[in-house]
Amino acid sequence: MIYTCTLNPAIDLFVELENFQPYVVNRSITEDYQANGKAINISFILKKMGIGNTAMGFLGGFTGQFIEEVLQKKGIHTDFVRIEGTTRINTFVRSRDKEYKIVNRGPNITRIEETLMIEKINQLTAGDILFVSGSLPRGVSDDILIEISRIAREKQLRLILDVSSTKLLDCLAYRPYLIKPNEEELSAMFGKRLLTREEVIEAAHQLMERGVQNILVSLGEKGALFVNKDKVIMTTAPKGKVVNTACAGDSMLAAFVGSILLEKSIEESLAFSTAVGSSTAFSMGLSNLLDVPELVKQVQLQELEYKGGN
Repeated sequence: MIYTCTLNPAIDLFVELENFQPYVVNRSITEDYQANGKAINISFILKKMGIGNTAMGFLGGFTGQFIEEVLQKKGIHTDFVRIEGTTRINTFVRSRDKEYKIVNRGPNITRIEETLMIEKINQLTAGDILFVSGSLPRGVSDDILIEISRIAREKQLRLILDVSSTKLLDCLAYRPYLIKPNEEELSAMFGKRLLTREEVIEAAHQLMERGVQNILVSLGEKGALFVNKDKVIMTTAPKGKVVNTACAGDSMLAAFVGSILLEKSIEESLAFSTAVGSSTAFSMGLSNLLDVPELVKQVQLQELEYKGGN
């Protein structure tokens, strides 16, 4: 079974205005409501690939009900912890080529609610795949990531982490199946800007020495880097007009793991996932995968030799 866990989901409200001004009534030209959260995005992409999965996390209030209904209408199973608070709404306003982003803190999670979440994860069984992706809600400390990692090792789950947390390094000792930092997050782990390809590769290998089995580094318009004990592979990214970078990394991660589950090679999975990430970046929402076959043709792979520490 495949599970995705979004600990701080949201409804994203997208509004377009002719001319956004203060102190007056601003009437929208268009508006759109989307169920969002990094692991929720992963659920959507997996489902589009024909891969069934169950979405987990915290949901509350009318907003939480909306998110669950959207997932279920897409044919995605749900197993959320119901909370007393109300799931957040984030607002993105576009006006005259400018975008204003308002990201809310979200509800405060109680200790009881957090315990219920841990109990759900404890019910997963050996061989299950668990994605944990996104930010943490108020009331939940980074230590939950270590606890989830410990459970995953004990239960023999394949854990995939895409989180911005200083505790991610502490999770590596539990040998997660894969982590997906971006270039900025990887630099933050080492406390310095990683300027060259060689520095990024060396940093990835140092993380592997701490226990992680596979690393997928999203590099934006430069493509992606995959590292495990056997391979170091760089990909280029397709060319196109970028309109949405927020969900590109989620799309790439889902497509990569999904392709592996469909028994594609690492190389095929990297090419496909890079194309899917780019497709989302070129779209207003998540990729519908229709342009992916053409985008894949633009992706170039280069296998590199790791020469050891610098």
